[in-house]
Amino acid sequence: MSVALTIETEAWRKHLRSIADATPGLVPVAKGNGYGYGLERLAQEAILLGADVIAVGTQPEVAKVRAGGWSGSIVVLTPWSPHDGDEVLREEQVISTISRLDDLDAARAVNPQARIVLEVMTSMRRHGLAIEDLPRVADRLGEMHVEGWTIHLPMVADDRLGEARALAAAALAAHRAPLWLSHLLAAEYDTLREEVSVPTRLRVGTKLWLGAPKTRRTTARVLDMHKVRRGERIGYWQRRMPTDGWVVVVSGGTANGIALEAPTSAAKLRQRAITLVSSSMEALGFALSPYTVSGKKRFFVEPPHMQSSLVFLPGAGSVAVGDEVPVELRLTTATVDEIRG
Repeated sequence: MSVALTIETEAWRKHLRSIADATPGLVPVAKGNGYGYGLERLAQEAILLGADVIAVGTQPEVAKVRAGGWSGSIVVLTPWSPHDGDEVLREEQVISTISRLDDLDAARAVNPQARIVLEVMTSMRRHGLAIEDLPRVADRLGEMHVEGWTIHLPMVADDRLGEARALAAAALAAHRAPLWLSHLLAAEYDTLREEVSVPTRLRVGTKLWLGAPKTRRTTARVLDMHKVRRGERIGYWQRRMPTDGWVVVVSGGTANGIALEAPTSAAKLRQRAITLVSSSMEALGFALSPYTVSGKKRFFVEPPHMQSSLVFLPGAGSVAVGDEVPVELRLTTATVDEIRG
């Protein structure tokens, strides 16, 4: 009983190498659930790529990439604050992100020689020092080791390169240090790095690890099958079956991230229309599952259970207990039971 992620390792690593070769100053990002592969596995792959620094999301993830064999520098992307404790600032291999003037003062008091990157506020409006605060940074640094300015850009913007240019210029006028960037296209990054006179870094996560979908597949196992008739009540919620067919019990449920979705960006009209239709179907009790059985995605009988799900296959059964069937997973929120390859 398992949800499995199967990797065509050679093809996947060829993709990883192509991204690394085309990205001078690459910083692999390994955070959260490790993009479905696990943080330890991503640390191992970053070592094979020859990376000299890796980025994690939070302080607890430092130990996880080290468990994968990583021994080099680690930058923590979530900004440090005094509420996080002092230990991370004292670690020689850890680079902490600072996004507020008060936190910069507090960090210097803990370790006057801490390794840090300074985050600049972008149109993301998530973390960062405001442009008007940048001139006040230099006098606060003392002997701290500033590894660079970090600029975290939105994925969609009218002039993302223009924003990066303006923020980089303001940051470098306040204190010269390398630039750490994210969410720039390769051409945008190449243009900017040729324009500035400091070293540049580009953090890459999704495009690196998930950018070659044909190198992986996710599957679930058919655990059981039961013939049902139209009108028969089944499941926890005793829903009536719409027609004769089969209830197929498949592995995977909420514990694996099955049917757990992030809010849609709905940036385009077509995306909004799809969201509206999907929501209307769910309101009527018809929720399309991510499982493909007999060549088509099938509807859930009811919301997925913790470690298994019930889907409805109309007509005659054409799968058997023990078969593996495709299941579409959002790998950034998924927890698979087994990784092959």
